[in-house]
Formats: sequence, structure tokens, C-alpha cells
Amino acid sequence: MGEVEPGPAGPLEPPEPPEAPASRRPGGIRVLKRNMKHNGSRNCLNRRSRFGSRERDWLREDVKRGCVYLYGADTTTATTTATSSASSSSASSSSSDLHLVLCTVETPASEICAGEGRESLYLQLHGDLVRRLEPTERPLQIVYDYLSRLGYDDPVRVQEEAANPDLGCMLRFYGEKPCQMDQLDRILLSGIYNVRKGKTQLHKWAERLVVLCGTCLIVSSVKDCQTGKMHILPLVGGKVEEVKRRQYSLAFSSAGAQAQTYHVSFETLAEYQRWQRQASKVVSQRISTVDLSCYSLEEVPEHLFYSQDITYLNLRHNFMQLERPGGLDTLYKFSHLKGLNLSHNKLGLFPVLLCEISTLTELNLSCNGFHDLPSQIGNLLNLQTLCLDGNFLTTLPEELGNLQQLSSLGISFNNFSHIPEVYERLTVLDKVVMAGNRLEVLNLGVLSRMSHIKHVDLRMNHLKTVVIENLEGNKYITHMDLRDNQLTDLDLSSFCSLEQLHCERNQLRELTLSGFSLRTLYANSNRLTAVNVYPVPSLLTSLELSRNQLECVPDWACEAKKIEVLDVSYNLLTEVPMRILSSLSLRKLMVGHNHVQNLPVLMEHIPLEVLDIQHNLLTRLPDTLFSKALNKLNKLEQLEELNLSGNKLKTIPTTIANCKRLHTLVAHSNNISIFPEILQLPQIQFVDLSCNDLTEILIPEALPATLQDLDLTGNTNLVLEHKTLDTFSHITTLKIDQKPLPTTDPTVTSTFWSHGLAEMAGQRNKLCVSSLAVDTFVEGVGAVYGMFDGDRNEELPRLLQCTMADVLLEEVQQSSSDTVSMAHTFLVSHRKLGMAGQKLGSSALLCYIRPDTAESTSSFSLTVANVGTCQAVLCRGGKPVPLSKVFSLEQDADEAQRVKDQKAIITEDNKVNGVTCCTRMLGCTYLYPWILPKPYISSTTLTIQDELLILGNKALWEHLSYTEAVSAVRHVQDPLAAAKKLCTLAQSYGCQDNVGAIVVYLNIGEEGCTCEMNGLSLPGPVGFAPTTTIKDPLKPTTPSSSSGIASEFSSEMSTSEVSSEVGSTASDEHNTAGLDASLLPRPERRCSLHPTPTSAVFQRQPSCATFSSNQSDNGLDSDDDQPVEGVITNGSKVEVEVDIHCCRGRENSPTLPKNSPAPRPEEHGRGLFFGIRRQNSVNSGILLPMSKDKMELQKSPSTSCLYGKKLSNGSIVPLEDSLNLIEVATEAPKKKTGYFAAPTQLEPEDQFVVPRDLEEEVKEQMKQHQESRPEPELIEEDRTELPEEFDTAL
Repeated sequence: MGEVEPGPAGPLEPPEPPEAPASRRPGGIRVLKRNMKHNGSRNCLNRRSRFGSRERDWLREDVKRGCVYLYGADTTTATTTATSSASSSSASSSSSDLHLVLCTVETPASEICAGEGRESLYLQLHGDLVRRLEPTERPLQIVYDYLSRLGYDDPVRVQEEAANPDLGCMLRFYGEKPCQMDQLDRILLSGIYNVRKGKTQLHKWAERLVVLCGTCLIVSSVKDCQTGKMHILPLVGGKVEEVKRRQYSLAFSSAGAQAQTYHVSFETLAEYQRWQRQASKVVSQRISTVDLSCYSLEEVPEHLFYSQDITYLNLRHNFMQLERPGGLDTLYKFSHLKGLNLSHNKLGLFPVLLCEISTLTELNLSCNGFHDLPSQIGNLLNLQTLCLDGNFLTTLPEELGNLQQLSSLGISFNNFSHIPEVYERLTVLDKVVMAGNRLEVLNLGVLSRMSHIKHVDLRMNHLKTVVIENLEGNKYITHMDLRDNQLTDLDLSSFCSLEQLHCERNQLRELTLSGFSLRTLYANSNRLTAVNVYPVPSLLTSLELSRNQLECVPDWACEAKKIEVLDVSYNLLTEVPMRILSSLSLRKLMVGHNHVQNLPVLMEHIPLEVLDIQHNLLTRLPDTLFSKALNKLNKLEQLEELNLSGNKLKTIPTTIANCKRLHTLVAHSNNISIFPEILQLPQIQFVDLSCNDLTEILIPEALPATLQDLDLTGNTNLVLEHKTLDTFSHITTLKIDQKPLPTTDPTVTSTFWSHGLAEMAGQRNKLCVSSLAVDTFVEGVGAVYGMFDGDRNEELPRLLQCTMADVLLEEVQQSSSDTVSMAHTFLVSHRKLGMAGQKLGSSALLCYIRPDTAESTSSFSLTVANVGTCQAVLCRGGKPVPLSKVFSLEQDADEAQRVKDQKAIITEDNKVNGVTCCTRMLGCTYLYPWILPKPYISSTTLTIQDELLILGNKALWEHLSYTEAVSAVRHVQDPLAAAKKLCTLAQSYGCQDNVGAIVVYLNIGEEGCTCEMNGLSLPGPVGFAPTTTIKDPLKPTTPSSSSGIASEFSSEMSTSEVSSEVGSTASDEHNTAGLDASLLPRPERRCSLHPTPTSAVFQRQPSCATFSSNQSDNGLDSDDDQPVEGVITNGSKVEVEVDIHCCRGRENSPTLPKNSPAPRPEEHGRGLFFGIRRQNSVNSGILLPMSKDKMELQKSPSTSCLYGKKLSNGSIVPLEDSLNLIEVATEAPKKKTGYFAAPTQLEPEDQFVVPRDLEEEVKEQMKQHQESRPEPELIEEDRTELPEEFDTAL
């Protein structure tokens, strides 16, 4: 329930119990007057105390009861520094005054006002506009309806959320209308100041009332300000100058030959600056324009009517009323008004008196809920532009035809079922703009009768059929937009003047057009098998037919003489016609993702600049493809970009060196074994030859200075010498594979899951994608993985990354249903975004794995929830299984219809109000109710056939299909390398945006069990509890594409403990304490498949989490002297894997007696050495034996370059260990759980220290052990069969 902090003014005032109604406030409501402190960073509330027992009992009796937080007047002004603590305390108390009103859903606003002594209540949504509640409106019902629309279904949970004060960031009630000083300044400035008229000093200074409103300065007597003489000074085109002879004085002058001047003297510098700033805006205008948009106005300020020269008045996004002293019915007083914007005022009824403003030429009344228009609208004879978008109109009055000067009429996103007949009388109109209506039949005869119409916009309707009344052609329409409809066949052959047609995202199977005037055709994402155009379009320049079912390129397209762009990708083509490839006008050819097996042989020079033939069946290219033509010019001399990815090419012709203008070569995923001769090209910039069979590279003496990006990853047989690497040192981005390191421990025990993540910034200067990976969740019996994409903002993905796992942890404890827990996790995270979520939004994807308690057999369940465009795919038996849903206008017809029904304006680029294409996401609360946070949730039981789980953001799935993504990483051993491969694959296919991927390898089955209850208990040293060893396979050190450095760290200590202990140098006292602590007994170990039964008491525990840090642009620590081998900058961010669990090591030394201390460092010469190795997030770090020579070599500064790398803290770490330490995490936000600043590095030479009083005893025991030590083979066998494990401090 809600919690409040008692204010200093007085004691708590709880409501009386129900049996004492006489003591209640008027109206029967209960009021708790308390003060609550605001959080400065989020403007939310810090809850300190709680409701009393009486309040809680009263609320529990009925879910229709609840709490309304009633805020005082929140006047945000430019405050000065308080000189005394008393005044500061008083100001803070007054600004944070808050009343808690206990009421029911039936309690009207009038009853609350009576009990509070208020005149009205005000409602503010998302920190934006504030509107006055009607007396009959019910505040608590408004809150409940709001929460229900967000996605809350349980009435009890709705009641709890309504009592949460954090909800104030989305919905807030005020007892007085809040206002901000800067907004008041823009509306009206007034005050009593000393004023002098004229430029000369003949006039004396006198005290006058001065008002600056609209475009005029008004000076009047103080006593008779309403009835006395007023001096009105128009300021548009005038001057505002500083009076140098008098402090804080301004001279206001009007324009014209008979300009008048008034000198005004202000008392303070702040007032002087406010008046100067506002007056400067007015005098700089050329047209008398007043902008009062987004001010929550109910009426026009009274002084504005003195500005009779106003020509354009903007009242957009207000709550203007009709019958008020300054309401809409009084706007006719502006005699020179030409433009009026009243959009988004929720008027409901058309203000008829507006029709008396005969001077209007532009009127915007969109999004006001009109159902009809009055006939008086025909009186606006001078009207030229009328915008009525986003209403509920079904017809237009006949009187609208009287507006013979009307040249623009917008009626998009209304409820029209046919084209209004009044269009035939509006002869000046040249466009029919009716997007987002309810047309089901396109009657071409109606359009033919409108000879003045040239442009038709009918996108996002319900068009299914086309009706042709007669065979007469239409010679007038030149542009038609039919996108996002349900057409199956379209015949526009009678439109002989048609120049441009948009018909994307329909269900077209056949398309017939006239080619007389056709210039551009866009028919992507249909089911086209035939496109007929007659005659041959001689003017056609652009043809886009991608994502259809075409088996060949239309013949008429081959004969088009002016075609420049041809896109037939994602079809069923088997060949590229010679006539197309020989076109003398073609500049860009896109034939990717087809079934093309070979290319025709060119004979002549062609001007082709871009050739994309990726993902076909090419096995070889013609040898003469890049050679010289008969006219001694290169056949592809102007070629700039060449994409050959995803074919079966073994070589690229050497004649490619003739393409002197080539700057991009992408030949990803082929069988190329010989490096092409491209390093001699003078303009080459980007080369991608990854995932081929290259073995060597022939490098010229000098590389081109333009080369910026070279990708050679995935060539397993490629070996680069040091000389070659030095030659490539000037390249901005070089991507090569990291050499795999030998595994020192042959015993590898599988775990149930392991993950790898990669994120790339692409060509953007910031990374707006964040990932979350928690391998041990809820006491180690589950896992959580998440992906967050903020599109253009990086703040929200970071916030969700830090908080969403904690929210899920709390929700899991409250509900036994994973579906309910995930739904509430998204909704609560949406609320916790606070003010940051008011204007910003983010897609979110969350996957939760836990033991399936419903199944009798031991198994795991996977629950996936998402909003936005992030998706998850499960690989089951080698086949992709989508687990999420894309919430976008283009891919979800139901969501698009929901948004249209709620009268959102969808722009031509398919974005809600021009902001986002997503219909569900976290944040963007100001776009409610069009954008909602309610997630799509799916659950499945994991089986032994489930191999891996892939999470990716929008950019990844735009360039990779589910099948291709699964097949690309199915056989990659390391999940980190798999995630990197997906990201690089997307970039190879042209992705230039942020791209992120998480790959989770699954090993579900009883054979993965490692708990003691199944007989896998392993003996440990004397004095230690029996434990098992859970280890992950040693991962190849292929770096993440984001930075190349991925590190893990384990500890069960708190953040402060980790920071202090790990960052310190080994000492006697420290290590002794850690060793003694490890002697404590430990409970039986269980694996994730057979978890230990837990109590019902909820206890938060640190999670083993992986967070990505996007503070580094180039993926390297700024303090690092040199990058790790194979890790080159690529504009992505650094990965930091943080594992917060106890560090357990495996001991290969003989069993120590009970209470035996650890040996001192100088005793390690006797044969016992430990090295800290990498660990999986499920288990701990493993201490493995190391040779003495190597340890001594590492300590030598002269050999640090050979075995190690110098870190920012001065330590030297072996290269094979450098990937296992946290190097960059200082920028991470400080948080109590999960997300913290990483500790400093653990020195590699840190070893166990034995107290001096036990040195002799340890020496003797070690000596006895060496004498009785068996043969090495037996030791290896024993170590393999009976591995031992013990706990120790870091």
C-alpha cells in the first residue's frame, strides 16, 4: 500500500473507523493530510511510513475502495538561494504538501472538493497538460480505468497500484491548478513599474501598470486600470533597447514613422531579463503570431484581445471551453485573424461562432472528437486550408462546397466509408487525403468524375476490391497511395497519367498498370506473381518489387530505357536477364535472396554503381565480368558497391582490380580461399571477407589510405604473421579471430545453460541497446535474460537493465503464475521509469527460465514476454520456434487498427504521431493510450531437443531470418562467439544501426545433473564439507564484438567486500581469515534441476548477472596500452560479466589435515601453485595448478610483453587470463544489487599466505606429501575421477 512521511506541521490525522461516521469529513470521504518528500532525480515520492491498520482494514473490505493522492499547487519557479534554513524548510514543506483521500470508485470530484474546501480538482497526465475535472467525474475510477488499460487485470492488484505514490509520474491530481513561471511569462507579463513616455526627458517618471501580452505593450493607470485610459503599443517590427543611463530599464518602441516609445524601469535584474527576453521574441516577428499551445488554457487571456493586429493564433493542445469570458465564442473579436489552430482540444462539438470569423484562411480542428460539422461552415468563404484529421466524421455537409478557395482538405483518420461527394464541387482541391478511414471499395468511377484531383491518398483503409464503372480512362490522377490495405488484385490500366504508385503491404497477386507516364512503382511485400505494364514505361526510373513471388524479371522492365533502380530481392528468380544487366541507365541492381545460379557475360560497358546479389546459388563469377569491354572501357568501371554474401563462390576474378571506383566489397559466407586483389584499389574503404576459407593474404607494398574496415573473422585456417598485422595497423577497424587457447583441465562438467552476448554500435555514435543476463536467479534455480532497445535514447535501456531483474524477483515471490509475474514485471517497470519514461520509450524482451513445478518429471519452463521489436527464438531440434511478437504498425494489423480506432495520427513513414512505429513499449507515457506497456507472453516447457535460445533487437531480425540465425550458430561451441557471429552477420548484410544479440546454450536433461542427491557427491579435504564440482567448458577466447574483452568474477561477498578484498594485495591476515571462513560447514549442494526446497520467506540475494557497459565507444579501456590479440575497435561497447558468488577452487594437492593452514608464498617452491581461472556464472572460479617457471616469468617485468598485458592498475596479466578479469566497469551506476562498479584487478601473483606460527607444520606436511606422492599418471587419473573442491576467500 501507499506510504507517506509525516510532515513537521502536526500529528498524523487518520480517518475514523467506519462505526463513527459522524466524525468524518463532509461527503463521507476520509482525508489524511501528510507531507511527502519528492525525489529530486525522478520527481517521485520516497515512502517512509505506512498506512495505519484502520486504513488497511478499510481498504481490504472492498476492492472498489482506494486512495487518491491530492497534491497542492506545484508552482515551479526560478527560485533563489534561501538565506536561512527556516525559509528553506518552509518552502520545501509547502511545495510538497500532499493529502491522501480515501474514497470509493463512486466518489465524485465534487464530494472530494467539498471535503477539502476546494473549488475544483485538476488532473495531470504524464507530467504534461492539466485539465479541470468536471464535478461528476470520479477520480478513483479514472485511476482504475487507467491502470486497466495499461494491462492490470486483477482488481486487488489494481487497488494496490492505485495506492502507489510513484503513479504520480503518470497520473496526478491537484487541489489547485499548477503553473510554471516560464509558462506564465510566455502568456502574460504584468507588474507596477516606473514608466516614462517618449524619448526625451520632458516627461516625468510615473508609476503605471504595465502588461505585455500577445503582440502589444499595455500601459495604464494603477487605480483606474480597467476604466481609465490605456496606452497600447504594438511591438511587432519595433525595438526593445537597454536604457544605459538608468539601471534595469528598457525602452519599448513601436514600428513605423510615427513610432512611440515607453521607458520602463524594473526593480531587479531578474525582472529586467524576463521582460527583455519575452519582448525580444515579439519584436523579431514579421507576422503578428501568438503561440499559446500546450499551456492547459481554458480561455484566452483577457489582455490578448487588445492585440488587434494578431493574424495567426495557435491554441493547440489546450482545454479551451466554449462559454467563458475568453472562450472560443469570443475569438470573433480578432478582426484580422487569418490562421487559427485548435487541434487536440477535445472540444467534442464544433464551435459554431468560429464560422463568423470571415477573415480565416487556415483552420486546424484535428483531434477534437467531432462527429459532424455544422452547415455554417460554408460561411468561411476565404478558407483555403481546413484540417479535420483524427475525428469521428462520417459525412461532410453540402455547404462545404461553397468554399471555392479551399485548396487543402484533410480528413484522414476519420470514419468515412466512401469518398464524400462534396469533393466534386471543390474544384480548387487537387488532393484526396483520406488515410486511415474505413473504405472497403475503391470506386474508380468516382475518381474519374473529379477532373481536378491529381493525388489520392487512401493508405491504411480496408480496401479489398476495386470497382470500374466504365471503360473511360482517367487522365488526371498522377499519384496514388494504396499502402497497407487488403487488395488482392489491382488493375489501374485506365489511369494513363499515373506517374507514381505505392501499393506496399497488400495481398496483391497480380498488378496491371499503364506505362504511358509511369515513373516510380513501389510494390514491396505482396504476393505478386505477375506485374503487367503496357506500354513499356519509357519514363520509369525506379522499380521496387522485393518480397514477392516473382519467378522472373518482367520483360517490360528489361526494355525500360531510363530505369535507374531495380529491386527484386526476396523473390524466386533463377536468372538475371542479360538485357537488365546490360542496361545503359541502370545504377542500382538488388537481386539478393533469390535462386540465381549464374550471371550473364557482359559485352559492353554499363554504368552500374551498386550490385547486390547476396544469398543466391552462385558458384562462380564470369571471368570477364570486370574486364575491359570492346570500347576499351571497363565493363563495370563505375561500380562502387558489390555484395556477394551468402553464395558458394570459391574465388573472385582477379579482374576486379579494374573497378577503380569500388569502395565496398562484401563477400561474407562463401568458400573463398584466395584473397581477391582489392588492396590495390585506390578508393576501397570497406572489405568483408568473413566466414570463408582464406589461408593467406597477399599484401601489396603499400595499402590504400582509404581502407577503414577489414573483416576476416570466421576464416579458421587463416594465419596472420606479425608483419601482416603491422601492415594493417593503420586500419580503423580490423576484425580477426582470437586464437583458441588450450584447455588445461580435461574434466568438463556440463551445465544447464550458458550465455554469450554481443552489442555493436554500427555507424551511430552511441549505443542504445542494453542486455541483461542472470545465469543464477532466485537462489540459483533459474535464469533471466533480457534485451532492451531504446532506438534513439540510451537512458531507458540502462534503467531497465538495472531494475527489471529486481522487479521480476519481487513479482515471482508474489505470484505462482509465471504469466502474471511477467506481465506485472513489465507494468511495474513501466511505472518505475518515472519522469524518464514520460517522453522516452524502449522495446523490452525478458526470458525467465525456472524449474517446472507443474511437471512430475524434472524439467524447466521458459516464459518469454516482450513489447516493441525485440524478439526471442528457440532452437528446437534444429528448427526455429518464435517465442515473441513484434508490436509495430506494419507487422501487426490488430494493433494498427487499435491505434487507428483511438484516433492517433499515423504519418506516412508509419509512425504513431511521427514518433515511433511501435504500438507497445515501456515508457513514452505521453503517447497513452496509443502506446501501451502490456506485453505479449508465451510459455513453453524446455525439453532435451531444445538446443539454444537467441535474443535480438530489431536491427538483428531485420537482416537475419529465424532459420538463418539458428543455422549460423547451432554448431558454434562458444555462446560468446555465437553472439558475436550474429551481430557481424547482420552488419555484413548492411545493418548500420545498433545491433545486439544474446545466445543461451541449453543443456536440459538428467545427464546435466551435478547435485549430491544423485550420487555425485565428491569427497573434499579434511575439515571441509563434501562438495561437488560444477564447471563450464573452457570457452575459446573469441572476444565479444562489442569490445573484445569479456570478463567474469565470482564472489558471495557484498559489493563493498568485493571492492575492498579483491582490490587489495595478498597479506597474511587477509588470506588466513579467508581460509578460516572456508572451513565452515556447508549444506548439501543441489543443481538447478533438483533445487533445494526453499522456505516461503522472501529474501533478496545477490544475483549472478552479466551487464553490458556502453560507456566506451571503441570497445577498449582508455587506460589500456594495447588491445588483446584479435580484438580490434568496431564502435561497439564493452562487456563486463559480473558473477557474485563464492570463489571455490579445486585442489590438486594432497589432502590437508584438519585445521591445517595454507602454505606461505615462499613455500610454493615445493610444488604447489594456483592460478585463478575463468568460471561460469553458475559455478565458481576454479583454482588450477600452474608451473613454477611460468609464475616466475609472469612476475618478471622483462617478460610481461610475452606472457601478459599491462593493465590500467599496473598489474601484468597473462593473455589467456586477461579475458577473465573485470577491466572496465567504473561507469556503471551504483546499485545495491546486481549492478555495481567493478573492483580493481586481482593481482595474478596473489597466493595463499600461511601464518608464521604454522609455517613449520605446513613444511613438514608438504615434505611428507612429496615423499609419498604417486606417479603423475595416477595423480591425473585420481584428479579426473575424484575431483576435490574447497571454498576459499579471494
